[in-house]
Amino acid sequence: MMKPLIFVLLVLMMTGCASTKKTHIVKEKDTKALDELISSKSFEINSQWAQPQLSNTMVQLGNAGLFPAGSNAGNINLIGNSNFLKMEGDRVQAFLPYYGERQMGGAYNNNKTGIEFDGIPIDLEITKEKKESYEINFNISDKYSPNEIYRVMIQIFPNLTSTITINSSQRFPIRYRGRAKIIEKNEEQI
Repeated sequence: MMKPLIFVLLVLMMTGCASTKKTHIVKEKDTKALDELISSKSFEINSQWAQPQLSNTMVQLGNAGLFPAGSNAGNINLIGNSNFLKMEGDRVQAFLPYYGERQMGGAYNNNKTGIEFDGIPIDLEITKEKKESYEINFNISDKYSPNEIYRVMIQIFPNLTSTITINSSQRFPIRYRGRAKIIEKNEEQI
């Protein structure tokens, strides 16, 4: 009775050790890909989910069924919606849908309700975190309303998943979850 038990324990320990080593190798490969992505300063993030700050108004909109299928007031599906955040050299561009509340009114007949910016960020900081992820922080003005300032915080993980958190001077905060990828240079662009 004791010999089969010892044999089973040995097999479990050996497979446990082998799987740990395999995971470490994959993580090292992912970390190198992330380092390359950040050092290239040429990447794009496409978001699959928007996570607006929950408020009574957002809950009411969710209860009215005004969000896309599979969404609720705190987690809105963006798959199929055009959105991006690009960093190319010193320039950052974004076109992200906005779900949430505005504290200050926009212009009359303004159909530019999303978060859009295009320019050179202010106070750009890129730091490598302890968990092998990178954090990118900067401030930038809205493309169409220069009085609106965004504080953008991006976190990119070794598996290239990302979170973008945007705090605005005129809107409630919102977070986006998505994936990052390197922007490939076409021969025509070179």
